[in-house]
Amino acid sequence: MTFAAVSRSAPAVKPLALACAFSLSLFAGAAHADEADISTVHVTGPRFPSDAALPAVGATVITADEIRSAGVNDVNAAIRKIGGVFGRQSLDGSPDFGLDLRGFGTNSGQNLVILVDGVRMNENELAGAVLSSIPVDTVERIEIVRGGSSVLYGEGATGGVINIITKRGSEPGYHGSLVLEGGQFDQHDARATLRHGEGPLSFDIAAAHQATDNDRRNAEFRQKTVSGGVQWAQDATRVGLRVESARQDQRFPGSLTLAQFNANPQQTNTPNDFGTLASDRVLAFAEHRIGSVELAAELSHREREVGSAYDFGGFLSESTYNSRQTQFSPRLRQLSQWNGMLNEFVAGIDLINWERRTTLGSDASQDSRALYLRNEMRFGGERNARLALGARHEKFKKEEANAGLGVPNGDQSQNGWSVEGSIDPVSGVTVHAKAGQSYRLPNADENGYRSTSGLLDVQTSRDLELGVTVGGKARQVSARVFRHRLENEIFYDPTVPPFGANTNLDPTRRQGIELDGQLDLGMDLRLSGHFQHVQAEFTGGPNAGREMVLVPKNVLTTRLAWTPANGHSADIGAQYVSKQRYGSDFGNDCSTRMPSYTTFDARYAVKVGAWELAINGLNLADRQYFSQAFGCRSGIYPSDGRQLKLSARYDF
Repeated sequence: MTFAAVSRSAPAVKPLALACAFSLSLFAGAAHADEADISTVHVTGPRFPSDAALPAVGATVITADEIRSAGVNDVNAAIRKIGGVFGRQSLDGSPDFGLDLRGFGTNSGQNLVILVDGVRMNENELAGAVLSSIPVDTVERIEIVRGGSSVLYGEGATGGVINIITKRGSEPGYHGSLVLEGGQFDQHDARATLRHGEGPLSFDIAAAHQATDNDRRNAEFRQKTVSGGVQWAQDATRVGLRVESARQDQRFPGSLTLAQFNANPQQTNTPNDFGTLASDRVLAFAEHRIGSVELAAELSHREREVGSAYDFGGFLSESTYNSRQTQFSPRLRQLSQWNGMLNEFVAGIDLINWERRTTLGSDASQDSRALYLRNEMRFGGERNARLALGARHEKFKKEEANAGLGVPNGDQSQNGWSVEGSIDPVSGVTVHAKAGQSYRLPNADENGYRSTSGLLDVQTSRDLELGVTVGGKARQVSARVFRHRLENEIFYDPTVPPFGANTNLDPTRRQGIELDGQLDLGMDLRLSGHFQHVQAEFTGGPNAGREMVLVPKNVLTTRLAWTPANGHSADIGAQYVSKQRYGSDFGNDCSTRMPSYTTFDARYAVKVGAWELAINGLNLADRQYFSQAFGCRSGIYPSDGRQLKLSARYDF
């Protein structure tokens, strides 16, 4: 069974009007931006650090400086607050909110690929990626590519891809930081990092302890992480090894009815439920350049043990599962020039093996093998025209050793393709278009509780995007219109007799518009924002025309940063989320919807020598809201109220 999210009321906001006003204010004069002011960001669109002339089309990049100035202390929060990605409250008290690109509701996590240093965090199960285990101070940047990306990243990339790149290498000598933070809800964090570089050799190590009681009863969360890496880089070669380990203890507050939420959103009906997580990962990587050809590969292995206990009227039911995943991803890239044209050719293989054993008797496994090719051409001249073609073929072998569970074994395969192009019709304006097919496979949990006798069918999506970007670093606005036409969407349908099941839905569609903007206001002020309007609905079958559940039509995120050169800095942000249909409302007949809400956060910091002291506030208006609700006026998981935090940071 899958889970999802939603929220409660807040001040009335006209999101579309605000978004249009915001974008128009940025657009004014942007077309006259100096071409030299346009910055180049090196992102890993083709699974290599891109050539300066071939940055990934339509990517949003969050830098380490932006993460620090916003005062966020985990990767998930950075993606939501700075990247403008909608997130749903976690069910286990952790900071790992469910992230949703382009309105995929309950199954947003299965329609989004998350990578760390090129290695998939998504696995063959419904559990989401645990981003809180990544020390935020080790992150160099976060890249968000919205829309179908199955050619490069495989199954599950219909909504998009989030790639987290950690810092590799170090300047000479020893450097590091120590961060201490405390706040309401008995929140206390401690983080430490150390880096050293000498010649071609460098290493780093990071450790963190995170704890909070959260705003609800029985919602405590504790986490310890440690990670480290060593790297040797010289001339055309780079090799290295990273090790990461995380331990979590969680309490499960459970869901509430709307009446219980209105009476006391801090209460719990499950005071004895709890869980644990232990995760360890090893990653080896290598890169080498021979003339115009670059070779690269990652080999990773991850082991995880998850435990949970639920109280059923005095009877404590405990369960454990152990899973492991191994991935090997070799690839090559060739850059060549011919008659004024720059050509980038990328080819690679992804080999992934996943296994899981549970105390409930399941012994499942999946092997996947994929080959992908991508070629991009950039034609010189004032128009800066680009054209990229890509294709992928992927095979899956699914097995369940316990025949008594009734889960069939079988093979499935799928093809993905993409066509992308862009052109600068005038200086400072870029127009782009994308088309393709993305896909996702049913995972072990979905096939374990399905509506069919055989394996669920592969979900496919025909993807289309048109966009324009105007301006440069100081003043820029981007607009994208998109459409995803899905067949056999994999979803938990509570209306399937007798008690609901995972199934392939009738045809569905996601379509909408996205706006991104940034503007230097002078006086060391910078305004940025992201707006998404999405329509998610059935296009065939008995539910044709009805809206999908747990999808807000409008999400607006804005931030204002003040960064003078005198050691002081401030940052304030707001996010508006519109109404959504409750998680069980497939018939669109629930008389109410989950209320809209607006939240505010802010941070003020001052540097004194090597020290930085800061105060940070979350949900400053103390809105009582929720972003998870799985029944009509029920199945509600409330979000935290207002929280103030103080922190001290020392850099050396």
